[in-house]
Amino acid sequence: MKTLEQRILQGADSNTKTFIYDGSFNGFLTAVFIGFEQKILNAHIQANSSTQNGLFAQTQTIFTNIGLAKRVWNGIKNRSNAAIKNVYFAFLSEQKGIEPLLYRYIQKLMGSHENDTSDISTDCILKINQLSHKVGREKQRMEASVNFKLTNDDILFAQIEPGFDVLPLISKHFRARYANQEWMIYDAKRSYGLYYDLQGVEVIGLELQDNFTDAVEQKAASATGHFEYQEMWDNYVRHSNIKSHITKKLHTQHFPKRSDKYLSEKKEAV
Repeated sequence: MKTLEQRILQGADSNTKTFIYDGSFNGFLTAVFIGFEQKILNAHIQANSSTQNGLFAQTQTIFTNIGLAKRVWNGIKNRSNAAIKNVYFAFLSEQKGIEPLLYRYIQKLMGSHENDTSDISTDCILKINQLSHKVGREKQRMEASVNFKLTNDDILFAQIEPGFDVLPLISKHFRARYANQEWMIYDAKRSYGLYYDLQGVEVIGLELQDNFTDAVEQKAASATGHFEYQEMWDNYVRHSNIKSHITKKLHTQHFPKRSDKYLSEKKEAV
């Protein structure tokens, strides 16, 4: 029996196309706009890091356009606040094949195929709702369980490996909770983090070596009071300058422009 994703991608309608995008949420929304503009029924949207085209697939590379992404975001939001949350949260699930499912979900929401009576649409809505709920629970779990350690240079540091990409969702919570304290939360699984400098939250890209993260865990198990790994912190972070790791590309990839309801009150990236 074919999976839901296979039924979507191999539908009876021949109006099928593959869109390759940069992996960002804004890039995905841009692909959705182009797919709707071209009246593509079955859009196989893939991140360029995981492209698997069919032998005879009609393929188009999508270049992220913030203006087009905003139009899709606002279009969904105007239809349903719950739906825009579901779309964003489900995207952060990083589920394999999530993009075609979201495309179908948005089609259904926007009424593109009101006469489509197949069970694909119903199954799609259910699956997106379930994924959104799972991501929401992981967000709550991270907000309740992140364990900060205080470095000698007075920065709260925490390393996490959440099941989903929830850093953009927990930023607001920790900015409010530790408004008067510099802090950094690093996602070791995805090699990026959040850094709060008392003015706003920025996204930083760091490739911390395995011996650093292993040492952090060892110190965390035995440390009392201040978190004593100043030498490691200096070698891997301070000597390379946190500010130099702040990137607008990462910021816009993980923090879509119009998602202020779910994200932090932050200043613009550099």
